[in-house]
Amino acid sequence: MLHDRVLVARDEDEGERKSSSGIVIPATAAMGRRLAWARVVGLGANVRTVEVGDRVLFDPEDKAEVEVRGETYTLLRERDLHAVASERLSDGQTGLYL
Repeated sequence: MLHDRVLVARDEDEGERKSSSGIVIPATAAMGRRLAWARVVGLGANVRTVEVGDRVLFDPEDKAEVEVRGETYTLLRERDLHAVASERLSDGQTGLYL
């Protein structure tokens, strides 16, 4: 990985979903713009805010997909990440940071 690039593996949630009230939403239902979660699997040398293994939130419309050894990954710039779900908590932090 070079510079500020982040390689992520998307979470597999492309199938049917269920709303909070129990209504099943089929995978073919048209939805508005929705952000997606992924797990970081590789980092460039200049990435400062995430580590391998972190879960990140990004816009799936701004992506470049690449296949490595039969697995499909998404290549992003660090600035394209919207949030990081971190397990590295300090005193009184919520666990999510931008």
